[in-house]
Amino acid sequence: MKMSRILMTAACIIFVASVQAQKKYSKKQIEKIKAEAAAIVETNKKQAQVMVDKVFSFAELGFQEVESSKYLTGILEKNGFEIEHSISGIPTAWFAKWDNGEGPVIAIGSDVDCIPKASQYPGVAYHKPLVDGAPGHGEGHNAGIPLNISAVLAVKQIMERENIGGTLLVWPGIAEELVAAKAWYVRDGLFDDIDMCVFTHVSNNFTVSYGPARGTGLISVEYSFEGESAHSAGAPWRGRSALDAAELMNIGWNYKREHLHPLKRSHSIFTDAGDQPNVVPSKAAIWFYFRDIKYDGIMEMYEEANNIAKGAALMTGTTMKSKILGAAWPRHFNKVIAETMYENIKKVGLPQWSEDDQALAKAVQTEVESDSLDGLATKLAPLGLPVVNPVSGGSDDIGDISWKVPTVTMRFPSNIPGLQGHHWSNAISMATPIAHKGVVAGAKAEAMTILDFLLQPGLLKDAWEYFSNEQTKETKFVPMISENDMPPIYLNTDKQEEFRAQLEQFYYDETKYDSYLEQLGVEYPTLKE
Repeated sequence: MKMSRILMTAACIIFVASVQAQKKYSKKQIEKIKAEAAAIVETNKKQAQVMVDKVFSFAELGFQEVESSKYLTGILEKNGFEIEHSISGIPTAWFAKWDNGEGPVIAIGSDVDCIPKASQYPGVAYHKPLVDGAPGHGEGHNAGIPLNISAVLAVKQIMERENIGGTLLVWPGIAEELVAAKAWYVRDGLFDDIDMCVFTHVSNNFTVSYGPARGTGLISVEYSFEGESAHSAGAPWRGRSALDAAELMNIGWNYKREHLHPLKRSHSIFTDAGDQPNVVPSKAAIWFYFRDIKYDGIMEMYEEANNIAKGAALMTGTTMKSKILGAAWPRHFNKVIAETMYENIKKVGLPQWSEDDQALAKAVQTEVESDSLDGLATKLAPLGLPVVNPVSGGSDDIGDISWKVPTVTMRFPSNIPGLQGHHWSNAISMATPIAHKGVVAGAKAEAMTILDFLLQPGLLKDAWEYFSNEQTKETKFVPMISENDMPPIYLNTDKQEEFRAQLEQFYYDETKYDSYLEQLGVEYPTLKE
């Protein structure tokens, strides 16, 4: 007991000494340092442009982000970051860490994967694929990590000079379009020792939100059926069709849709439908996303789907197995981080769009028959407040991380309003001055926010108080994946390999060309006559 008291006293002395040793900055000093960070980002905007264009040119689907990851980690490694590769058993996943001593551990993340069949020449205001049928950045994920790198390199420079303690940890959202990585990061404890997380995502305006976010969480499940093959004409009675089972499950779930609450969403594709018509399919599979605004609702849909799958197997005399391919909790963002970040967003403001930028945007909006024909945003979006009336919609597996540590998603302006999303039109702006300007603006706001939390320890304490006393007071995080669920790293392998050789000829060579538009010979903007 006496030894325990001695150890506790020693720990208190060390803690007090550490606090006293920390340099205290006045508000004026903090604002000056933040302004300097923004100036560093502006000075380095050429590097940001190159990174954005380079990742755009790789056009890699989820789990296939080989060139993107090699390129981005190479930049971080050259700047003193230690790289841990293949985290959570995902070959293209990595964590890049730079430690400057005692202080907050801040994780900075964004996604890197692209969209199937979204190949598109940037700066061209109509459908013109680089490679017909190939993947492309029809979501804009080529911009987020370049933004983060621009921000953290500016912060790192100031931390070194001012001897500011803390750790910067840059990480990628691998296979976000499959929501199939971040839940594994959390399960494997990669965020156990993180103090806060700043995430970024491309948008058509510039904002951040707190509280429950618009949209849903989801569980991604593949149901596989196995039966018995037979000659479809010679002896069909001897077969037990796995495809019949998959189709019956699909029919059963479609009848279930009538009774789903409007805030729920589900979609499916057949991933295996047999080999050829004259052979009764012995194997078949169907892949579902089940979405809801609440965790309990997601798991309720999952259980109902499991029962329908079992029924389909019973009706056809087949066997059934299911496999979780991804998961994403509904998102909840931190009030303190969001409010702090929004003040910085207001200081930075929207980029100054040129006449060419606006001409491209309006032409694309017209091309896809958008309801919005006003071009790029010129008025800053407000701070996003907690959703009072829930709205269904998309999901992002940043939700899992948001229930592990205080987290926000900064949405930065690099895309065109009024587009349908997951579409070739969303790729048009993503290697043009529109994206370049949006990334620089976002990097400034992110760098300034990181410095706020490094230089004002009370902010981080307040962020955790919100996390503990409001966000998680009644809702407890329960992982949707188990220790036995493995990330489906085989997904998209065939799709990427089909096009990789053709895409390689379009990889951006920054040593020869000032921009990707120049390399492609695109006159900016290229509009329909």
